[in-house]
Amino acid sequence: MTKDSSILPDIVRAMLDPGFYPEVPESVELLQTQMSFVFLAGEFVYKIKKAVNLGYLDYTTLEKRRYLCQHEVELNRRLCPDTYLAVIPIIQDGNVTKLGGTGNAIEYAVKMRCLPHDRMMNVLLLRNAVSKEMIQKVSQKLADFHRRAETSDEISVFGSIDSIKTNVDENFNQTEKSVGRTISPAAYRRIKAYAQSFMKNNTFLFQKRITGGHIRDCHGDLHAAHICFVNGLCIYDCIEFNDRFRYCDVASEIAFLAMDLDHYGRSDLSRVFTEFYVKYTGDDGLSPLLAFYKCYRAYVRGKVESFKLDDPYIPEEEKARVINVAGRYFELAESYI
Repeated sequence: MTKDSSILPDIVRAMLDPGFYPEVPESVELLQTQMSFVFLAGEFVYKIKKAVNLGYLDYTTLEKRRYLCQHEVELNRRLCPDTYLAVIPIIQDGNVTKLGGTGNAIEYAVKMRCLPHDRMMNVLLLRNAVSKEMIQKVSQKLADFHRRAETSDEISVFGSIDSIKTNVDENFNQTEKSVGRTISPAAYRRIKAYAQSFMKNNTFLFQKRITGGHIRDCHGDLHAAHICFVNGLCIYDCIEFNDRFRYCDVASEIAFLAMDLDHYGRSDLSRVFTEFYVKYTGDDGLSPLLAFYKCYRAYVRGKVESFKLDDPYIPEEEKARVINVAGRYFELAESYI
């Protein structure tokens, strides 16, 4: 968290006080993403959305934030049912800001159970503590989830070549200002040319996925930091802010985690993950699209990290780390060409 709390919004400073919460935790720790403030408060986590419009999401009105908080809870209960507890209003009562109750709501917070940090997949990967058996459990849970996940003609449209091209082009448009900062001009041009060429030459592959019923209402943000080996397995923090990022080919979703396992230097586990998924689903048609979607997902991770460089609430020392992480994801994207 930033050392200078004076640059933070008033509501964030209020939520840093342990007395703000009914549980009165011993301490409160603030974490930030480009779209949220997250408060670790003892046994619980409270998250509020930043009033930002990043192009691909719009949290600029209180009503939108309220709706999307509720949507977040509903969607995440699909893969992590016991963690997402409620949406709680933050009330302004005179000069007092309080959590819950009646009165003038000035913000909304998602309340969650705090998941153990040391059981997160990204943490376990750094300790070389993720086994083949653990990866098998993830594959099986996702295979079951995708089998049940909603699909329809409306959802299937998002697997069309036009929709995929929209997403890919948006990536490159939104990272133009990152060229020379977190991605080199040469890498930018090469990845863009590869993506455009692949889409042009493989339209039939994307159409085959639609007719096969593989476009589903997925998780949408399936990387290692969103998987926790607790109470069996919890996969959390799916995308709630833009349906078109969840409505995707299951191949794209599987490629996301496979790419992230590559990012952590575990290409062996990446192969095991995809092999188990194909075994459980019989979906061997995802293989020809895997490198393309890995490249796309690695580029998305580099883009999202790069956005943090323009966030006034993220401290400069953290931004130095962001440049390194974003650069590694962009390099990984290029490696799939």
